[in-house]
Amino acid sequence: MTRADDRPSDEPTRRRILGEAGVGLAGLAGVGASTGAIGVGGTTSESNATARATQNVAVDEQPLLDAHTHLIPEATMDREPLEAAELVVWMDDNGIDRAVVHALDSPEAYPVQAPSWWVLEQVEPYPDRLIPFCTVDPRTLVYEADFGAVTALFERYLEQGMQGFGELKPGLPVDDSRLHWLYERCADDGLPILFHMDDKAMLDDVGLPRLEDVLASYPEVDFLAHAHAWWAHISADVGPDDRGAYPTGPVEPGGRVPELLSTYDNVYGDLSAGSGWNALTRDPAYAQGFLEDHHEQLLFGTDYLAPGQEVPQFELFERFDLSEDAWANIRYRNLEGVLE
Repeated sequence: MTRADDRPSDEPTRRRILGEAGVGLAGLAGVGASTGAIGVGGTTSESNATARATQNVAVDEQPLLDAHTHLIPEATMDREPLEAAELVVWMDDNGIDRAVVHALDSPEAYPVQAPSWWVLEQVEPYPDRLIPFCTVDPRTLVYEADFGAVTALFERYLEQGMQGFGELKPGLPVDDSRLHWLYERCADDGLPILFHMDDKAMLDDVGLPRLEDVLASYPEVDFLAHAHAWWAHISADVGPDDRGAYPTGPVEPGGRVPELLSTYDNVYGDLSAGSGWNALTRDPAYAQGFLEDHHEQLLFGTDYLAPGQEVPQFELFERFDLSEDAWANIRYRNLEGVLE
């Protein structure tokens, strides 16, 4: 298998092709993207304010795709259940055109499981709005050798419309031997993988060495990185306790997240949940540069899973100052790219 660092430097990557194309699937429907950022250090003149207001309107008119939502069948943790019809109403209220819906099949994932078969049933009436991601817990592989049970699940989910693998959240190291079977299968079927990494699931050491080995070993798989242990590594001063927390204070440059994003084309940062929001708001000045540098590998997401849940991610477009082109990548192009 070709490692990412063995790829010829002039080989066109998915990220490079999307950047050169300028528009994704939504762009072909009539939504264009233009360049012309208003710099953070610019003047506060009336013309500059007018330009900013015009840009905000243009950004708001771009498609908005949510890379991370859930459906939950039962009440738990003082949260009401959430079904597909309610999710679509919430999307309408918040200007979200399409959303990825992630299954929760592992016991570590959530107190109430949202099995893949149920997610597929729920999203079926909304093929133009909801994008199903499914999972198989890697520990189910005990039934694969003798019965082919996991292969059968994969094939059934694909027939029913699975478009990605997620949310991958078992209580195993990210490079566990059982996960490699899943990575191989997703590579064969062209499925992106969204994974949750903290101190209980998809485990790694400080510095994310295991994750880097996975990224290098499976360059044909797009990995969508999410949660505490990933986003804590936006800063270089990560400690063992930070992998399940929301670190505070200024970001120390040299973190592993920007390094991995710069090194590997097949990893993306999911900006959803408290972990993604914390990474951007603990040091807004650093986050401005981070968004400018890595907008081709960042995904808008909410991790919406319960009625009435507060979602700060909608404030991104007012808090930070990016070009229309950069916002288009974050809002819809990058997710469209990994789904192609």
